[in-house]
Amino acid sequence: MKLRPLHDRIVVKRVAEEAKTAGGLFIPDSAKEKPARGKVIAVGEGKRDSDGKRIALDVKKDDEVLFGKYAGTELKLDGEEHIVLREEEILAVIEK
Repeated sequence: MKLRPLHDRIVVKRVAEEAKTAGGLFIPDSAKEKPARGKVIAVGEGKRDSDGKRIALDVKKDDEVLFGKYAGTELKLDGEEHIVLREEEILAVIEK
């Protein structure tokens, strides 16, 4: 399914966290928190300013981002969990 977010919204797919701690212990699924890190799947065109011009977003498709624990709206697409966020809900872009 193709999804095109509107305005300053961004679709993010959560990136799975490591199931093992640095000390080598495995963390059961029931004890894990949902990751606050994801990969950008789709980006809207941006908001409009008072003159009607588009304000481009700072993130782009395939960026890896950090977002707040309770940010966005969760939804399922093709059986996979995604989150729709506004640009201001993204805390940082992870640069490699």
